[in-house]
Amino acid sequence: MADRKPLRHRALFARGSWSETTRITTILRKETVGGALLLVAAAVALIWANSPWSASYHNLTNFHVGTDRFGLHLDLSLGGWAADGLLAIFFFVVGLELKREFVAGDLRDPSRAALPIAAAIGGMVVPATIFVAFTANAGDGAMRGWAIPTATDIAFAVAVLAVISTHLPSALRTFLLTLAVVDDLLAITVIAVFYTEKIKLVPLLVALIPLILFAVLVQRRIRSWWLLIPLAVLTWAFVHESGVHATVAGVLLGFTVPVLRSEAAGGPDAGPGLAEHFEHLMRPVSAGFAVPVFAFFAAGVTFGGYDGLVTALSDPIALGIVGGLVVGKTLGVFGTTWMLAAITRASLDAALRWIDVLGMSMLAGIGFTVSLLIGDLAYDSGSGRDDVVKVAVLTGSLLAAVLAAILLRLRNRHYRSVRLIETRDQDHDGVPDIYESQQD
Repeated sequence: MADRKPLRHRALFARGSWSETTRITTILRKETVGGALLLVAAAVALIWANSPWSASYHNLTNFHVGTDRFGLHLDLSLGGWAADGLLAIFFFVVGLELKREFVAGDLRDPSRAALPIAAAIGGMVVPATIFVAFTANAGDGAMRGWAIPTATDIAFAVAVLAVISTHLPSALRTFLLTLAVVDDLLAITVIAVFYTEKIKLVPLLVALIPLILFAVLVQRRIRSWWLLIPLAVLTWAFVHESGVHATVAGVLLGFTVPVLRSEAAGGPDAGPGLAEHFEHLMRPVSAGFAVPVFAFFAAGVTFGGYDGLVTALSDPIALGIVGGLVVGKTLGVFGTTWMLAAITRASLDAALRWIDVLGMSMLAGIGFTVSLLIGDLAYDSGSGRDDVVKVAVLTGSLLAAVLAAILLRLRNRHYRSVRLIETRDQDHDGVPDIYESQQD
């Protein structure tokens, strides 16, 4: 009887294909620029909102543009256009990225998809639980904001990575991106299910008409913007009118775009399709304009001095958000990853240590864009709680960023001398593989 080969356990954060690693690296570099712009926009908003000219900032945010004609309620404030309109562009890119990951990316492999999906779910459940624990006795609908501390802002997180110049291995960076992508999918699901109070069926059904026409055109590889943009705008407008948050329209439009170049060729090796083309065009618009403008209008909160800041942070809602982002995200992502490793008896990739996973889990606690959006949906504008949410999200994200930066900076000393090398590995069919880390 022939000797049996020893059973090999799959490594967590194992290195993916060369093409996928290269693609992820390119995305992270683009998100770094977007993250820097996001930070600048948020800083400008905070400074302006707490300056002697704060009234002009709030007047600008509340300035209305649009029309209510044709039965569409599109007379929105500039802040409303940023949240409902510009973020639809952001979520269109998210939809493209989600479809790309699960159709042709490394996540098409269920064994690879299991870890980021499980970690994203854990990173949602634990923060939500912490938030509920703090707000259970607050009353007056305080628990409605349970989903605020559950989101990860990839642009903000990548910007922190760029600032601290970490040399973390690419496999862990890929995990952060895929975790955030799955996180966005869960966030959109939460928004559609839990933060849609009343659905108008007729506008929702009408929205299907331009959506289907858009799908037919892109499936036929038609790239004529004079056809696609009007259809996308109509889909967004009718979804907005239906009561479903308009950003959901962006994700639905992204899902319709084909990933593979030719369905006849079949399989992930068919090459890049229209989704990659659209993503290449729209990601700079999303990261360089849409998200920073939203951050500018969403992050401007007037503290009212030190006493006002302390008062806001002592609110149960603020405590729940800060605790959820800083503690909940870390425990949820790291704890789920560790439990998955224990259950499956998988081991970390040889290039990593558990302290690296802990640092990246802390980084996942940076919740900004989607957290602020959910905060707007959870509590009425002008109720006072919207300002508490902004203060808490900014504080929690800053704390998570600082703690993650400290830990990853220490790990940076370990990886500083490690260089990017390419070699050939028998397990990867002779394709060059990244064994070490790389600098942003």
